[in-house]
Amino acid sequence: MGKHNIIYEDNDIIVCYKPAGMATQTRRIGQQDMESFIRNYRAAKNEPPYVGIVHRLDQPIEGVMVFAKNQKAAASLSRQIKEHTTEKYYYAASYGTGCGNEDDIVNANETVGGTKNQNLKVHTLTDYISFDKRTNISKITTAKDPQAKKAVLEYEIVEKKNNITIFDIKLFTGRHHQIRLQFSNIGYPLIGDTKYGVIDRGRGTAREQLALCSYKIVIDHPASGKRMAFEVEPQNPVLSR
Repeated sequence: MGKHNIIYEDNDIIVCYKPAGMATQTRRIGQQDMESFIRNYRAAKNEPPYVGIVHRLDQPIEGVMVFAKNQKAAASLSRQIKEHTTEKYYYAASYGTGCGNEDDIVNANETVGGTKNQNLKVHTLTDYISFDKRTNISKITTAKDPQAKKAVLEYEIVEKKNNITIFDIKLFTGRHHQIRLQFSNIGYPLIGDTKYGVIDRGRGTAREQLALCSYKIVIDHPASGKRMAFEVEPQNPVLSR
């Protein structure tokens, strides 16, 4: 981690690239996390070391994150996330072949010349997910489950290459392990996912980096109200296009 991980900064927010393998926040002694990185970064500039964590990425996931530099900004960003006015986009990849519903899952054109085809079919996944804190594992259940929360996302299949399917995902609800679980459920467990089913096509192993990147986030600036989008390129070569 270094200053090159800073994407944008002003008086209210700081936007960073979080590498895969780094926690958003941790209590483990000696383990660096995003919170301590930003705190130290601000302290080195003689700024108040306040860090407002308003959303999280699981440790194996790489991607863009927005942090607040003061309590007022943190309150605004937290409200936006709670009210689902932010937008979050992910890339993911799988060796899977789907559950066999060709019309609903696999009927998409491939990317042509590196340019996204605007005619790609958008699919919606809606499930009910319950989280077991004891095992740190989520499962898909039904709306009748009192512990379940509704989970919704949209996705497009944007590319197929070397037996790998790459997805562009818009996340509407941030449930525990939501993307990993929902894609495993339709026959596309993510590459490197040891919790929700690894598929080895003679190429991949469970030791691979999780093929999931939060590549874009859109927010209203907490002070100006301006709609702002921040985007990063995945560092995982599996997701590069």
